Amino acid sequence: MLSCAFINEGARGDLCRKVVDWCRPSLALALLLRSLPGRYLAASLAITLSTMSYRQVSQEYGDESDEEIELRPTSSGPRHLGPPTALDRLSSTAAPPCSSGTWQLLLFLVGLIGVYFYGVHEGKSGEIGSSSSASSNNGASDPFKTFHPESEDTDDTPSPTVPAITEGTFTMEKLLATRSEVEKLLSMLETYYTNADQTKNMLLNAWTAPWDFDSIDETTSNGQRILKLVDTMARALVTDDQTTFLMGGIGSSVMAGHDNCHYDAYQNQMERTFGSVWEKAGMEFVFQNAGEGGGCGDSHENQVFCVKQNVSPNVDIVHYEWTYFEHGGAAAQHEQMIRWTQMLPKQPPVHIFNTGLLKPGLNNDDRFADHYAKYGFNTWYQNTGFLNGGHDYESEKQQDPPLDRFAWGQHGDGYHERTRYGELETDEVRRESLGVVNRNWHPGPMGFQLTADAFSYVYAKAIHKALELIEKDMNDGNDPRDKWSASERPMMLKRDLPEPLVCDPLYCTLDDPPGCLNFELPTYGSWGPRIEDPTDNLNPHLGEVQKWTMWQEPKDFWNLVAKEDIQYYKDRDDKEICRHLDACGGISAQKAEDGMVVFRLPKMEAGLVVVCVLGQPAETTKNNTAIEFYYNTVKLDPDTFEIWPNPKCLKLLSRFPTSGRESETPTGHAYLAIKVINDMDELTMVLEAADSKDIFSIKTCVTPSN
Repeated sequence: MLSCAFINEGARGDLCRKVVDWCRPSLALALLLRSLPGRYLAASLAITLSTMSYRQVSQEYGDESDEEIELRPTSSGPRHLGPPTALDRLSSTAAPPCSSGTWQLLLFLVGLIGVYFYGVHEGKSGEIGSSSSASSNNGASDPFKTFHPESEDTDDTPSPTVPAITEGTFTMEKLLATRSEVEKLLSMLETYYTNADQTKNMLLNAWTAPWDFDSIDETTSNGQRILKLVDTMARALVTDDQTTFLMGGIGSSVMAGHDNCHYDAYQNQMERTFGSVWEKAGMEFVFQNAGEGGGCGDSHENQVFCVKQNVSPNVDIVHYEWTYFEHGGAAAQHEQMIRWTQMLPKQPPVHIFNTGLLKPGLNNDDRFADHYAKYGFNTWYQNTGFLNGGHDYESEKQQDPPLDRFAWGQHGDGYHERTRYGELETDEVRRESLGVVNRNWHPGPMGFQLTADAFSYVYAKAIHKALELIEKDMNDGNDPRDKWSASERPMMLKRDLPEPLVCDPLYCTLDDPPGCLNFELPTYGSWGPRIEDPTDNLNPHLGEVQKWTMWQEPKDFWNLVAKEDIQYYKDRDDKEICRHLDACGGISAQKAEDGMVVFRLPKMEAGLVVVCVLGQPAETTKNNTAIEFYYNTVKLDPDTFEIWPNPKCLKLLSRFPTSGRESETPTGHAYLAIKVINDMDELTMVLEAADSKDIFSIKTCVTPSN
């Protein structure tokens, strides 16, 4: 996978202001910043592109703004299959991933505006530049869509004024119904975990910073953390046009729910446990699960740049999990996530899910919990939650035979033999499956239930407090929307953030989070760079061959589903609930006749460009003489490339060029192109997935053919 990150010095006195005539003498646009384009490598590439936005500069200099498009799944499930209109230029006969010695690429930019692009339908591929195929529009936006000045001629005449609404949609009736459901949920959990005190120990105290809802003092870290969460809930409840409380999670195969039926992943358990509260409020609770296995070669180091694409930028709360990849070295990524998410529209808190035991100082999370208390940051530890309940796990290990509740495949957590919904199951195979605490390094349904309950309990407590505040406003004759509506949320600027403790300010102090161009599945958010239309007059490589192919990795329906669950669900009509969502994807080329792929980049604040190639080390990409990289039509020197931020990624540029043709953006955008100049041989590599028990093979080109 190839990633391109762009980071610039920022808006300084030497900022270039140039005027561009957009094919209409009446319209002139001021160039904002010299942007970076991101392109895919020749060969089979999986692409993710991150761009850090800089809204303030855009507004100050009046540059034209790239629309930020949210990619929404159109089916009932959360799988995002990408923009269909792109297929109008893709061939339906293109080869499957790496079928002819191709590369996979991930691009991420750190720039002015962050948007994500993700790809075509799973298991389908197409050729860029071909008009022979067409597909129906599935409602997602076209990643090939480029800016055309004609779009500014649309009629923006405002609709007739609508009379003011005297009462919000969140009425006293809904408030009382919501409170009743919250109290019902809290009571159920406190009974299930024996009593209120034990529930508190297990679900509130197994965090880096325990939650104390009985003592909310805004001068303390605990009080600030809770008030942020209460604020999040209150705004969601009273905002008239918000009909969904949206959470999103990025992470590894643990987040994805691997080695389980997907139905049993903690996000889905949360939807069933916590969703009833939002139903009473007249809303829907949705958890976007963007977890992915290690087969695509990603880690927290590069995927943290993709939060704005992997999940919707309109999330209310963000979850993060990369437990088995971090090894205590993820402090910078944690801090980046905390800071970047505060630049999203709803300024969502970040909550980390760790499957292990709480260790003071791990990843600096204890320092972050204090430093970023007002932004709601905290980390949950699953195994600590089990231990806090008081069960004597150590004595059981001394028995003959010894019993280790956390051993792979062990049934029962010491408090219960299976999940709550497992108790209702009549099929013995399924009942047994729903009693597993840990499948292996992946939690089983019992482990996921505890995690789902912990998050649900904390959030229900916060809603209960939010309802108190909203009710007081109503009883005092005040409209709660005047205080809590989303439109009243103070705007967050980068200067409002405290100084970073660990992460590089150049990367983590920006007015917009990174964007990403990511062809992997699933993604729910928005893209930054776009594949430029080969026939567009603004394409700086107009007239050159541009025939790269996009693809998604086809996966077996039962891939990484527990055998017990396969046996139970294989002949059932509802078996779709077991299918996992994640799959690798990319854009690829092998032959010189495939030419290049050209990416138009959005406005950016920084100039870091990183390319991540799936299935091979970045060093191999660096030394490949069969491909060339171009920035604003100027060929880049591979000797200047650096392996970063992980072994699969190659940094092409550290900063924006400040002189020469490469520093010029006459169309208002920068462009990155990747070109195949020689045919490449096919090489089959057999690798072991970082977090999968399976051995898998991929085909990737690493040398030019003779």
